[in-house]
Amino acid sequence: MIEGRTCPLHYRYRPGDLVRNPLACDADVLYVVGGLYGNPLALDEVEAMAERERARGQRVQLLFNGDFNWFNADDELFRNINARVLDHGAITGNVEYELARPGDGAGCGCAYPEFVDDGVVERSNRIMARLQSVAANHSDLQDRLAGLPRYRCLLFGGLKVVVLHGDPESLAGWGLSHEVVESQGVEALADWFHETGADVIVSSHTCLPVMRSLTVDGRHRLFLNNGSAGMGNLAGDTAGLAARIAVSPPPEGAFSLPSVLPFSAALVPVHFPLKSWVTLFDRLWPAGSDAALSYRHRILNGTGLTVKQLIHDIGAGGKVI
Repeated sequence: MIEGRTCPLHYRYRPGDLVRNPLACDADVLYVVGGLYGNPLALDEVEAMAERERARGQRVQLLFNGDFNWFNADDELFRNINARVLDHGAITGNVEYELARPGDGAGCGCAYPEFVDDGVVERSNRIMARLQSVAANHSDLQDRLAGLPRYRCLLFGGLKVVVLHGDPESLAGWGLSHEVVESQGVEALADWFHETGADVIVSSHTCLPVMRSLTVDGRHRLFLNNGSAGMGNLAGDTAGLAARIAVSPPPEGAFSLPSVLPFSAALVPVHFPLKSWVTLFDRLWPAGSDAALSYRHRILNGTGLTVKQLIHDIGAGGKVI
């Protein structure tokens, strides 16, 4: 089996560990930002979104839940992205884990399932190798990335919000992917809510957005996977998405999850200037390069997931604000 397919043992943890030592979230709005993928224009917009909330009197916390590096294979951009993100809250994704620990045999650390083509896996391994060569020039940032936790539990509105990268058993787990949740239903998700005792689980890693509202052990639970903050997530839509949990209603254009909890939960578009991003991306990853082959079409066109499908997946109460 090629590197990038398997999940290393040191990526794994137990669901029951996720809610230990919760930290108080002293904010009115929590943005969880997964899959920035080294896009500085998307980072500009995420920080601007936080400032717009603050201008309305909201206390805001940004938490990046991994894979904020990927396309930033340039010394200046690598330092810019990491210095800015690490000024906010962050946990590690498989990308950061491998940048801090090159040579552990995990390849890109993506743990791609069988439904992902071998060509994608091999290109991701080469993207990682190139990015590791850049990271090697920034040992101070590597040290900071090595110190990031694999997950975090926050107390928001008196309830437990678990923020992780993959799924509740692995840093690079795909159990909360759109493909798995759609094909297998929410039984595994319900089991994880039961095992962790979490009220909300927020993940990323698997590149497509997923949202679910369900009742487990008589309690209302919420699950959000933002897909990617740095790339388009929906058909014909080039905006990223970020998860937003807040005491106030979500902004216009957000995908809102039905909730009886004392806060709102939504995926909020991250609108960055596409032309400027494509110009930078093409300079770093010209035609025929690994990242261009794997991602340029998505950057320009979004994915095959339609708004109608996402709303249907959310359920009858889901809506676009």
